[in-house]
Amino acid sequence: MAFGLLLLAVVLWNGWAERHPQQERDLRVQLQEELEDRFPEAMQPDADRYGIFPRAAGAGQPRPLRVLLVHGLDEPGSIWADLEPALGAAGFDAWAFRYPNDQGIDRSADLLAAHWPDLPADRPLVLIGHSMGGLVIRDFVSRWRHPAAEPPRVEGAAVRGVILAGTPNQGSDWARLRVLLEPRDQWAAGRQSGFSPLAGLQDGTGAAKIDLQPGSAFLAELNARPWPQGVPVRIIGGLLLASAPALGDGVVAMDALSVPGAPPPILVTASHRGMLARLLDSDGEPPAIPVILTLLEELGGSE
Repeated sequence: MAFGLLLLAVVLWNGWAERHPQQERDLRVQLQEELEDRFPEAMQPDADRYGIFPRAAGAGQPRPLRVLLVHGLDEPGSIWADLEPALGAAGFDAWAFRYPNDQGIDRSADLLAAHWPDLPADRPLVLIGHSMGGLVIRDFVSRWRHPAAEPPRVEGAAVRGVILAGTPNQGSDWARLRVLLEPRDQWAAGRQSGFSPLAGLQDGTGAAKIDLQPGSAFLAELNARPWPQGVPVRIIGGLLLASAPALGDGVVAMDALSVPGAPPPILVTASHRGMLARLLDSDGEPPAIPVILTLLEELGGSE
């Protein structure tokens, strides 16, 4: 009986949420704020879990650019395991931004702005985002660091360019299934910082899932916002099946990659994660990595 009532409640909630996504988002944000107010210590993760962290030191002559990596939804951090050493070997200093990725994307961009002064400001940066991380970057750059026709809202290193790998700039229906990825993220977080009764909610209450859906209010506003001149955008997309190019990388469809005013995507034969990370140690170099190194040169990495 109890299980039947629970199942009915889940079905009713999902049916209502599909018809009222913005109201669902408001409720999820309100829940997160209430939890933070009522349980501030339990909802506050360890200081070494979120923020900006050095990940690679460039070998040889210092490059004129630095790199900041921004991961996507429910990503425990392994997405950069192959790119970071490649950046270091190519001479680039690299940092990674880790954030509560289940919260609203705008809130994650706000957190990036709060940590931006932690970065050295003597050289410009190229921001590289995988999946949802690219949306965090776009929101941060256009709303905080280089808003068009407005003074910066945060000082620090200038942004020389942006590289988006597998970013659903027009949304992804797979975001509705984010609950299937949550255990992987929480398992990695638990191993790093230990168990907390509210550990599964420290990284947000699921507002990002709604922001990622095609036609969301967040994406509509972001794609309508002017992009700053002088900050070029480059897009990398995955092609999972040559016989079905519209499927894209299996998570982000081909027509979801586009950004208003940006060049067409550079395509690599790979899955959503496979473009950047090896599945097996015996696999070859992920195909997006040499593309990223070439783009960094084009964006001023060898000036």
